[in-house]
Amino acid sequence: MLPPDNHVHSQFSWDTRDTSSMDLTCAKAVEIGLPAIAFTEHVDFTSWGHDDLPPDDAEIAFRERVHPLDVEGYQAELQRCRDKYPDLRILSGIETGEPHLFPGSVAAVLRSGAFERVLGSLHSVVHEGRVLSPERVFSLGVPPEDLMRRYFDGLIDLVKGSDVFQVLAHCDFPRRYWPTRSAAYDEKLFQEEYRTVFRALATSGRALEINTRSPIWSAELMRWWYEEGGEAVSFGSDAHVPYRVGDQFELAVSVVEAAGFRPGRDRFDFWRR
Repeated sequence: MLPPDNHVHSQFSWDTRDTSSMDLTCAKAVEIGLPAIAFTEHVDFTSWGHDDLPPDDAEIAFRERVHPLDVEGYQAELQRCRDKYPDLRILSGIETGEPHLFPGSVAAVLRSGAFERVLGSLHSVVHEGRVLSPERVFSLGVPPEDLMRRYFDGLIDLVKGSDVFQVLAHCDFPRRYWPTRSAAYDEKLFQEEYRTVFRALATSGRALEINTRSPIWSAELMRWWYEEGGEAVSFGSDAHVPYRVGDQFELAVSVVEAAGFRPGRDRFDFWRR
C-alpha cells in the first residue's frame, strides 16, 4: 500500500495553476490508492510583520505573485471534499516558508484555523541584503556549491529557530534549479552538510520529507538520516497539479525501505525506523 501524500498544493496556493483544484486532486488520490492526503498550502510573506525577525534588515524581493492564504475559503473547500470523498483521509495543513524569520506572521496564520500537518521549508537565501529564491541567486553567477552550503547553514537556523512545524520539507531545495552549465549535483559533496541538518532535526524529534518533485534521493542519502538518529520519514509529492499527487511514490518507497524505514503504526502514519 502506498503511504499518505503529506505535501500537496491546490488552488489555494499562490503558485498553482487554475486547474489545480482540491476536488480533482482528491479524485486522483482515490484513483491511485492513497490512504490520505494533506493539503499543505503555501504560507509566504511579502513584508516583515510584527514579531518577525528579519536578518540584518534584509529586503524581501521578487514576491509579486505571493498572496495571503484564504483560510476561510480553504477550510470550506476542505470540508466539501471530506464529505465527497469519505474513504480518503484529507488533512488540513500549511507549508510555512522561512518560519524562523516570520515567527509572528506564521503564528497569526496558525491562530486563524486548525492545521493538522505543518511543513517547514526554506525557499530562499539572503544575498546582498535581499531575501531571494535560490534560482535567482544561481542566475547571478554565484558558484552553486557555495550557494548550497549557505542554504544548508540557513536550514540549521530554521530547524533550531522554529518549533511550529512537524516535517522538514525538501531539505536540498536549490538542487531543483542546479545550473546545467555546472558539474552534475553530487550528494556526497555535501554529505557533512546533510548530516549536520539531519542531526539537528533528529534531536528535535521531527520527521524528514522525501520529496518526489525534487530529484529523488539515493538510498545512501536517506541512510544518512537513519544513521544520524532520524526516527520518521514523510512522503510528499509537492504536487501543484492534480495529476502529480503521489507521483513516483513507488520509487520513493523503495529508497526509504532500503535505508531501513518501514510503515508506521497504521497506514496514515509516517514511516519509522
